[in-house]
Amino acid sequence: MNPPSDLVFLLDVDNTLLDNDCVQNDLMRHLAREFGAAERDRYWAIFETLRHELGYADYLGALQRYRLGAVNDPALLQMSSFLVDYPFTDRLYPGALETIAHLRRWGPTVILSDGDVVFQPLKVQRSGLWGAVEGRVLIYIHKEEMLDDVRQRYPARHYVMVDDKLRILAAMKKVLKKRLTTVFPRQGHYALDAQIVSAYPPADLSIDRIGDLRNYDYRDGFKARPAALGKERGKAASG
Repeated sequence: MNPPSDLVFLLDVDNTLLDNDCVQNDLMRHLAREFGAAERDRYWAIFETLRHELGYADYLGALQRYRLGAVNDPALLQMSSFLVDYPFTDRLYPGALETIAHLRRWGPTVILSDGDVVFQPLKVQRSGLWGAVEGRVLIYIHKEEMLDDVRQRYPARHYVMVDDKLRILAAMKKVLKKRLTTVFPRQGHYALDAQIVSAYPPADLSIDRIGDLRNYDYRDGFKARPAALGKERGKAASG
């Protein structure tokens, strides 16, 4: 167990630090090119069914099921290589690593993600996020149900959770209450879906992109840095 910190930052990965929608689009284009549109759609249907069953995205698990209908196709071997060798560093949102470095000034940064035990850790490692948080990585099936374990591993007086899903933020806020500040980066298809967003209470702080967190420091709560305040005043005056 680590000694208690005043503040710990908990950071989601997909569509928070890394553009996972873009990863999925690249995968779909690759499937269509190698196997055709019909097989692409079959893989995607399997992927969504498995996501519903497990509660998280399992690309390799979906590929295993997909293989049952294409058992003799040697191109499947290249398909696994596409996933394993994917250039995840190219899909980090602008300023993601710099934002982690900025937050580290105020407290430990911890990756807190959902996913499988093979592909999701690989994604975190290959993207450079594992090193950016100095190996503080937690990957669960349902992270919002694992807060006791999170608090045991990284005890703190206060937590900040950054996630593109308001459902996750609301569930964690219900448990941690005033000990948690929720941050909602409006990135990715979940965060931009008005129907999904309207179904949950707003986060404590909403930002347009992950890099915007560099415009804040944390003392007695999130406060805009003087430079950012000046820019906002300038915009208001010109408007």
